[in-house]
Amino acid sequence: MSDPINPDALRPALESLMAKAKSYGAEKADAVATHGRSVHVTVRGGEMEEVDNSEGRDIGLRVMIGQRQACVSSSDISNMSLDKLAERAVAMARLAPEDPYCGLPNKDELVTDVPELELYDDADLSPAELLKRAKRIEDAALDIKGVSQAEGMNANLSSSAVYFMTSDGFSRGWRSSRHGMSGMAFATDGEGMERDYDVHGTRWLSDLKTPEEIGKTAGERVIARLGARQLQSGEMPVIFDKRVSGALIAALLSAINGSSIARGNSFLKDKMDEQLFTANINIMDDPLINRGHGSRPWDGEGIAVKPLKLIENGVLKTWLLNTSVGKQLDLPTTGHGARGIGSPPGIASSNTYMLAGKKTLDTLMKDMGDGLHVTEMFGPSLNPNTGDYSVGVAGFRIEKGQRAHPVSEITIAANILDMYRTLIPANDLEFDASTVAPSLLIERMTIAGE
Repeated sequence: MSDPINPDALRPALESLMAKAKSYGAEKADAVATHGRSVHVTVRGGEMEEVDNSEGRDIGLRVMIGQRQACVSSSDISNMSLDKLAERAVAMARLAPEDPYCGLPNKDELVTDVPELELYDDADLSPAELLKRAKRIEDAALDIKGVSQAEGMNANLSSSAVYFMTSDGFSRGWRSSRHGMSGMAFATDGEGMERDYDVHGTRWLSDLKTPEEIGKTAGERVIARLGARQLQSGEMPVIFDKRVSGALIAALLSAINGSSIARGNSFLKDKMDEQLFTANINIMDDPLINRGHGSRPWDGEGIAVKPLKLIENGVLKTWLLNTSVGKQLDLPTTGHGARGIGSPPGIASSNTYMLAGKKTLDTLMKDMGDGLHVTEMFGPSLNPNTGDYSVGVAGFRIEKGQRAHPVSEITIAANILDMYRTLIPANDLEFDASTVAPSLLIERMTIAGE
């Protein structure tokens, strides 16, 4: 993708924008600029179906006058545009309602020792090389006996830079990269068509699976799903495969988001320091994992970050907080501020994972006896106030501890707190996304099928 992206190249525009905001009357301000590039190549029928080569820059400004604030953004970083941006932001702030919790973080909370996390890889691939990779994914999928079609075989790479600056003197930038591949395979047994997929992404090209692995896995998965049927309605144990188990951790993250707690619409709002899981369950949020999908050297407000225990020995230990929500709850920030281009800082997790258990997936199936192994989910629904959870799923019927036949078009449901209290993790944790968990056995859920 030509010359490497350099975050320092964004600094002059931010310095100019901050100076203009101050000249128009801003008392405090912060600003962020991003520069991103990406190339995606998709193959179908051995030929290029689509190539998307994009690049863009964006800049955002937040100004504060007393306890009033306003945010503006633009993709134009010319001097005239920056001047208009600063003038508009200050005018908007003067008319904004007061927010008693807005403001910049304390200076002593800002990062000083920046960790090296290896988030940027300068390995480059041309569109022609990405095309070859996508074709190899397709060939590998079609080599699986029974696969009739392959679609959306994609190879991609992207890089981005971000620079953040505040009127209190913070001024730093960092850059990151991503390499990825994906593919979907189709098969039919004469009665119906099934489809399944595989996807993989990494920060560094050298950590990426081969195209053949992606295509082969997608093909084998769809063949295994042929002959899928519904289940009888009732109750049974359920295993969430590691492909989908991260969704149960994502539900926890939503519930402990400080904004949800402050609004009072979280099923965990009164559960701090309570036992939610069994004593062997631990869940971490660690922004400092080397080459991690959600790693970051500081948060969206420039605050130093560190690993945090969300669940310790089954007990809920913390909310996720930025500066403003922390003030609202009379708590310090946890370093989870997330700065958007055109909005005040929000809240976001980093690398969140449940520690692996000791049993293999096969052992969990044997322990379960008869039940359901979920490998794909559709349209999950979670009531944020009660924790009632339901989701459409596909997967496999387990009988006498062994995979019996594929299933589809069924819905499973339970209260997520009941699910948390009984879950047992397998030992197959894989850090292939920012929010992950090993395969999880849930003692009992309601099945809606035939």
